[in-house]
Amino acid sequence: MTAADWHQWLLLGFAIASVIVFITLRWGTTAAYGRHDAKQRAWWWGPSVPTRPAWILMEMPASIAFAVFFLMGDRALEWAPLLLFALWQAHYIQRSFLYPLRRRLKPGDSTPLLVPILAFSSNVGIAFLNASVLSWSSIGGYDSDWLQDPRLILGVLIFVVGYRINRKADALLAALRAPGGGGYRIPRGWLFERVSCPNYLGEFLIWIGWAVATWSLAGAVFALWTVANLLPRALSHHAWYRDHFPDYPPTRKAVIPGLL
Repeated sequence: MTAADWHQWLLLGFAIASVIVFITLRWGTTAAYGRHDAKQRAWWWGPSVPTRPAWILMEMPASIAFAVFFLMGDRALEWAPLLLFALWQAHYIQRSFLYPLRRRLKPGDSTPLLVPILAFSSNVGIAFLNASVLSWSSIGGYDSDWLQDPRLILGVLIFVVGYRINRKADALLAALRAPGGGGYRIPRGWLFERVSCPNYLGEFLIWIGWAVATWSLAGAVFALWTVANLLPRALSHHAWYRDHFPDYPPTRKAVIPGLL
């Protein structure tokens, strides 16, 4: 099969997997890491591994594999693909390397092995889908006219707003934890007065913006994949807050102000 054939089959696979993942995480099981890491987690989650290296391992393909696939393309050095490449890397260098190194974790914090394994493999596939659209003529590519296209301009604006929300939310959540990792507290102020998970709201906007800026099926499928993975987790976080804090603000929604 050609690269374009692989691309089409992978797009279909991730679209179908998004539906399965959403149903599983919403009505089946909650991914067993972070606050949802039960002491008696199911055996199939695998053994525990240290959280910090696990996080770097599972996120790094989104930056490194993306760069490799992008540079393999014959249009990698054109301005429109380079701009979109820079947007992607701005998020994933932060998410893959800076965020986990700065994170305050409690001693012995661990993650079940299945989580980084699944995330690593899916990030390789997502990286190929989106990088090849940018710079491979056989799959996609953008000429200089795309720099003036309203879809690119609108998409970049949505991306930047989402990036800002995501970064600020992460910083405020990190500030709640004392050095050494401490327990959980109710986040206060800013968008936290409206929703429990503005960090996930930011992620949704980032990848909706990416889908608009690239105007591609790969971007749309990745936005769908992000929502399928993070919306159930946002709802689980919201329920967890309500279960553990009797004084949790009753008007606060999970992830979308005033709606959900």
